[in-house]
Order: sequence, then structure tokens, then C-alpha cells
Amino acid sequence: MSLLIDNRWTTGEAAPMESFSPDETQTVWQGHAASEQQVDRAIASAQAAFQPWSGLGFETRLGICQQFAEVLQANRDQLANTIHLETGKPLWECLTEVTAMVNKIAISETAYQQRTGNQDDGTRHLRHRPHGVLAVFGPYNFPGHLPNGHIVPALLAGNTVVLKPSELTPATAEATLKLWLQTDLPPGVINLVQGSVAVGKRLIENPIAGVLFTGSSATGQTIHRQLAGRTEVICALEMGGNNPLILSPEHAPDFAAATILQSAFLSTGQRCTCARRLIMVESEACEQTLRAVLDLASKITIGRVNMHQPQPFMGPVINGNTAKRLLAAQHRLQELGGQILAEMKPHEHDAYLSPGIIDMTPCLQSDAPRNSTAPDQEWFGPLLQVYRVKSVQEAIDLANHTRYGLAAGFIGDHTAEQGSFLNQIRAGVTSVNAPTAGASSAMPFGGVGCSGNHRPSAFYAADYCAWPQASNINALSRSQSVPDLNGIQQ
Repeated sequence: MSLLIDNRWTTGEAAPMESFSPDETQTVWQGHAASEQQVDRAIASAQAAFQPWSGLGFETRLGICQQFAEVLQANRDQLANTIHLETGKPLWECLTEVTAMVNKIAISETAYQQRTGNQDDGTRHLRHRPHGVLAVFGPYNFPGHLPNGHIVPALLAGNTVVLKPSELTPATAEATLKLWLQTDLPPGVINLVQGSVAVGKRLIENPIAGVLFTGSSATGQTIHRQLAGRTEVICALEMGGNNPLILSPEHAPDFAAATILQSAFLSTGQRCTCARRLIMVESEACEQTLRAVLDLASKITIGRVNMHQPQPFMGPVINGNTAKRLLAAQHRLQELGGQILAEMKPHEHDAYLSPGIIDMTPCLQSDAPRNSTAPDQEWFGPLLQVYRVKSVQEAIDLANHTRYGLAAGFIGDHTAEQGSFLNQIRAGVTSVNAPTAGASSAMPFGGVGCSGNHRPSAFYAADYCAWPQASNINALSRSQSVPDLNGIQQ
């Protein structure tokens, strides 16, 4: 069974699908994609469930989501293992992901009350209303946590959902929906359709109320174009970035090296907030830290989980084809003049890559502002570009030389430099003396430019899950005096 429609599992009627472990040694999931008719049925189920679900009231909806948190916690190890098998991420990281899913319920409750709660000021009333049926598109890098970050606030607000997960991680989605079915969730409130582009396209063609998407900029822009002219559809796009990390000469070397390593290579570089560009001010201090980063990178443990050994820092990228694209990107950067400092290369299996660090300073233009001729692209994996500039201001200018604007970081002790960075940087998620790859669910999460469309998620997901309704209410018309009507003959 691969689809969930109206709380009933059913077999997809379209093309067969399989999910493999990234090293292709294990088949994790087998099933079939949804047909167009099944996608339509899922939408119809969610539409039928919308009015009863939204009419239950917030406290009832919250109670069901809290049940889900309890079920998640009770099944934490099993779900984490499914994520591990399907994505290859180290088990410690998968356990952290499930914990984030559990915590999302309490955070979303607070966000709902703070961002979209009701207000009553005499005759003026503010309430927030759900949109209706929302299509949620999930990514493969956090196949549990990131869809959950859309689904939970959507349900709390009173919406119903049709989830289309990444075709690379169907098992995680199915396992998560099975846990939802252990709660008192009414039929049709969450529906699951598996498949690739055709399924997503069919979802959007339906009369949905919104699209909540996490994934690549290219796919997000395709969705945006498909919705062109449909102003009634709320569209929240959470996309990636060509994220900069600035290194000032004044810093603690060991701390800086560890922060750079985490920023670039956590989750094998498969976090949308991972640093893609290290921009360092020319100095011996920064050179020493770069050498320390290279030393740490050479010591990173890569591979499968072995219960008799410490767990690895990095697992594989999602599959061998992704690894090939990353290796081709490294080669392309070399052709443009980049100098390999640490070569990214296959490790044990095609999907396992060692960290890559490449000096792209030769690609900087000599004239101010010193922009790079390298492609402004997100390479979603363990590949870090290094640039050397003459000042912190040059570093900020180069950091902003991107069409993206998701994450940006600064490492350095001078408060004035930190202030300049925060005041000038064009990114939605910023960090100072902290890894770029970490982000708090208690804060908004989203970017500008090609990284988003001004609909941040995480704590601000409540904003795109409900719309405000302002009311002016005089309860008793008989007690009101007749207003003066200018221009009316008496």
C-alpha cells in the first residue's frame, strides 16, 4: 500500500516506484505512484473533511496534534531508523530529526496564539480563518521534519492537507502517516499521494487553497509559474541558497574551524542552510584557520552506521547520481580556475563523498566590487568554495553577490564588524559565531531573492496557514441610534 486517502491505505495505480538506500544495497520501499484520478480523490477527501475539521475548534485540533507528539515519541527509534535507511544520514542525526518533529507541536501552538490568535476590542474583532485544502510538498533531506513543519501548523489552523513527499523518500512519509493514524485524526484530514513530477503537477491543477513547498529553487519557481494568475492560492516557497560564511581575522581559531566544518558539512552538505562559500579576509589568522579546517575535514568519519564504532559525522548524499553531479560541479569549478585544497571524491561507494574544499579566489574580478565569475548556484552536497578578500566590507559585498538570500554567517569578535554584517547582509537566516546549518524552529525560517517568496516557515508558518478576518460588530441593532446621513433629504 502506498497511498492514504480518507484514512484508508490503497495501492497506487500509476507507475511502480522504489526507494533504495543511498548505497543501493537495500530496497527500503516498493509501491506505485498515484494516478490522476487518485490525486483527485485525495483532494476530494480533504475538501470533504475541511468544514468538519475546522469546525472542531482549536483545542480539539491541538489535542489530536499532541496525541501525535506522544505517538512520535513512543516510536522515535523506529521512525529514525526508517529515515536513516532511506537517506543514509547517521542515526544520531535521524534521532535529532524525530525529536524536532515532536517539539514542533508545542512550538506551533505558541506560534498560532502569538501570530494568528483572536483579538476582541469592544466592537472590533480579529479572528484568523483557515484556507482550506493545502498541498504540502516535502524534500528528501529532512523527510520527516520539514513536511511536519508545514503540516502541524496547517492542521492547527483548521486546514486539511494532501502530502506529496519526495519520490526519493516515500518510506518515511508512509511511516509518518501510519503514526498519525494512531491518533484520533478524522478521515480525510491528511492524505498521502506518492509520485514524482506528474503527481505534483496534478495536485496543483486541482482547486486547492494553497501550496506549501520545501525544495530546490528550480522546482519552486516551476510551481510559482504553474500558479500564475491564481491569486486565490496561497503559495509558500522555502528554497535553498548559495550561502556565504564570512571569516574575520579576529576570531578564536579552534572555534572558528569547528564552526566552518559544521556549517559546510553537516548532513553531508545537504541542508539548505549549509555554507557554500567561505569568504575570508586576507590575514595569517584566517590562513591558519583554513589549514585547521582542512585538517579537520581530512579526519571526518564517513560511512554507514556501525553499532560497534562511533557513528560517522557524514553519511552519503542521497544517491549516486547526485554524487556524480557534485563531482562534475567540482570539475567545472576547476576549469574556471579553482584550485583544489581538499578533493571531493568517492568514498567506499559512489554515494559516499569526502568533503571538498576549493579555492575560488582566482575567479574574483579585480575591479571593485570584487564579484566572482563562478556560477551562482547551490551545490547541494559537501563542496565548499573559498574566497579571499581584503576587508570585511569586501566580504559582505561578495556575500551579497548572489541571487539567493537564505542563510549567511559571520565569524569574528569585533562587535562593529558584526553590526555591519547584520545591517547589510541580504539573507533571511543569519548567524554570528554559530554554524549556518543550525536554525531554530522558534524563529522564522525563510529567505529572500530566489530562496523564497516572503513566506517564511518555522515559527512564522502560522502566518501562511490562516488569513485574517477583521469584524466590526454591534451586537444589538435596536439599541443603536440612527446615524446622520449626509445628503439625504429629511
